[in-house]
Amino acid sequence: MSGAVLIQRIESGDRATGLYETYVASMAGIPGPLWSRTRFGAYLLEGSPGSRAEAWAVVEDGRVVAGYALGLPRYDNTHLATLFTLTVHPERQRRGLGTALLDHAAGRARAGGRDLLIGGATLVGGPGSAFAAARGCSVAVTQARSVLDLGAADWDGLARMMPESGGYLLERWTGPAGDDLLPALAAVLDGMNDAPRDAGVEPKRLPVGRIRATEERMRRDGEDCYSMLARRASDGAPAGITRIYLDAGRASRWGHQGDTTVLKEHRGHRLGLLLKLSNLFWLRESEPQVDRIVTWNATTNRHMLAINEAMGFEVLDEWYEWRLPL
Repeated sequence: MSGAVLIQRIESGDRATGLYETYVASMAGIPGPLWSRTRFGAYLLEGSPGSRAEAWAVVEDGRVVAGYALGLPRYDNTHLATLFTLTVHPERQRRGLGTALLDHAAGRARAGGRDLLIGGATLVGGPGSAFAAARGCSVAVTQARSVLDLGAADWDGLARMMPESGGYLLERWTGPAGDDLLPALAAVLDGMNDAPRDAGVEPKRLPVGRIRATEERMRRDGEDCYSMLARRASDGAPAGITRIYLDAGRASRWGHQGDTTVLKEHRGHRLGLLLKLSNLFWLRESEPQVDRIVTWNATTNRHMLAINEAMGFEVLDEWYEWRLPL
């Protein structure tokens, strides 16, 4: 209970579906792909790999009209909680439900021994950003959301941009990585710890077991993936990775550009561009129904934004990720 608002735990698929419908309604008018029902439900009930999850909802007349999900990291960043979504149906907004849910989430985070709440992306200039600022949150990271229209892309120009592989070999696969790839994947994904993040967020520890659990989740989340790995030819050392995620059922014509990173000792060889272009051409050949790729980058990540711009990505909008000390 938070004030006069009854907030109930989401423990079933029916309520997860109800909150998904509320999320879809709250995103009306914002262009771009939505989370799939399968992926949304998995994150509500299971959380992200490496976190303990709990989700809560406001139910009125048997209908979920608002809710949120909270992640409590288990392996690192055990001082913070992450807010996956906090959404209120448009018909129920401006009635104090968002405030009640945020207060409830903060209380649950404190009860879990956390002193920082991170997350809750909101469109810059939108009502969600005004709500967060009014309730004492501050901006942790500003993210640019960019889109590449594959139908309008200059494929000949992209082919001319393709760097030489030099002393590196490319290895590719679809779907979750097999056990033989997990050590290399763990090594290169450690490079994502160089990406811009809130000062209160520690680097992630990525042992092979955690990577395995993440890969195993892919199917349950309703996702497929095209991955391209770079290795140094002389010794096979993993050097970089890029991934594009798709809806496993191919119900969406959108692809999502996921992590792209090159380890520090291998930078300066244009591997990031080589990986992204090689993976993009492979995807185009294999998945002709995909017509747009969306990607997110911190606005301070000038290097990756420049690569995206050169490839033809156009910034669609910007989003704030928030922090709230508890």
